[in-house]
Order: sequence, then C-alpha cells, then structure tokens
Amino acid sequence: MIKLIGKSYVCIGGSALYNLVMTLLIIVSILIVIATMMQPQKQQDALNALSGGAVFSGQTKKRGFEAFMEKVTSVLLVFFFVFAIILAYMSSK
Repeated sequence: MIKLIGKSYVCIGGSALYNLVMTLLIIVSILIVIATMMQPQKQQDALNALSGGAVFSGQTKKRGFEAFMEKVTSVLLVFFFVFAIILAYMSSK
C-alpha cells in the first residue's frame, strides 16, 4: 500500500526490495530525461522535411558525443523497462 506522507510517497507494508527497485526506476527515469535533453538537436527546416530530404539525413553514421549519448539513452531505456517489469511482477504478488 502506498500512502502520501508529507510530500513523498512511502510504501507501507512493502519489502525493502520493492522500495529499492522503485527508487532505481525513479533515478533511471530522471537520467533518461537528462540524457535525452543533452542529445544534439537536428536543425532542419520544414521544406527539407516535407521534400523528403529528412529521410536521407537520418542514415548518416553518428560519431563522437552523439553516438555516445544514443548508446547511453538506449541502455537507460532497457534498465527502465526491466525495472518496470520487475515492479509489475512484485506488485502482483
């Protein structure tokens, strides 16, 4: 059972493992937002996007910081879904 105490949610009657996984899920969620916002933006005007030029620009190989941030985001998303599935399983028990 989750109750609102003050300004934070506390799991009452739950296990320490459940609270740990919930905390990790929240941390990973915040890191996903930060990693997504740190990725460089693609500057394309509307005419280029409508004319089909955007199709070919996504096929270039990413290098350096952009490639690193894409990998970090992918790993964080995998962690997010794993933690979410674990929490769903733990909640059903």
